[in-house]
Amino acid sequence: MTASLRKLLSASWLCTAAISLAAVLATATTVQADDRSSAPADAVVYIGWPNDGEVINRRKFRVWFGLRNMGVVPAGTAFRDAGHHHLLIDTDLPEADEEIPADKHHRHFGAGQTEAVIELEPGVHTLQLLMGDHNHVPHNPPVVSKKITITVK
Repeated sequence: MTASLRKLLSASWLCTAAISLAAVLATATTVQADDRSSAPADAVVYIGWPNDGEVINRRKFRVWFGLRNMGVVPAGTAFRDAGHHHLLIDTDLPEADEEIPADKHHRHFGAGQTEAVIELEPGVHTLQLLMGDHNHVPHNPPVVSKKITITVK
């Protein structure tokens, strides 16, 4: 290989590397600047069961999630007009522009589940669903269900 050919290949590689780096930085900046995924204005999430005011005679029971005008995808999957469910138990909604916490009050269903078996202590509890995007951040606008109250016997 001649010196001039080596010089040309080296310059070509350097140019390609610079363009690739610029593309990566531009993408990273876009994600940081717009970290909330959009949701359709008519998207509706709801708890199909239990119903508001339900008295449940066992500590372990199934909660059924309903969703209209939006898709369900696993966490980590960035897909337009889609997300995954988070069940809020005995808590208020988190900040709309922050990642939804993962604790006993914020249950994540990142595999795309549309129902879950949960266990609660006897007493009065509130349940509410909140859709999260691929980064567990609420959509813009947030897609949130009505908060329901149940009694576990």
